[in-house]
Amino acid sequence: MAIPYTIIGTVVAKPETREELHKILSGFVEPTRAEAGCINYDFHVDPADPCVFMFYENWRSKDDLDRHLAMPHLKPLFGRLDDLVARPVDVRRFVMLSQIAQ
Repeated sequence: MAIPYTIIGTVVAKPETREELHKILSGFVEPTRAEAGCINYDFHVDPADPCVFMFYENWRSKDDLDRHLAMPHLKPLFGRLDDLVARPVDVRRFVMLSQIAQ
């Protein structure tokens, strides 16, 4: 049985690249939600600091997450991280203990 896998990722934009990064990150939502294994994929912004974005993701398994990270729609970000972000992306990985909400 696959164990659900959760990611909380925080991305902090440089002020001068905030709009461009927002556009790139927003473009990930629909294709990612359509991927096999995606339970939910939610994109947030910090109301106190519009340069701070957060993703909350739940995947059926770590293998599903690994397939997601290799998807071509993520390449526009991965190739430009140094140009767009103010600090390294913070990714925290969790194994879900509760049952998936229906």
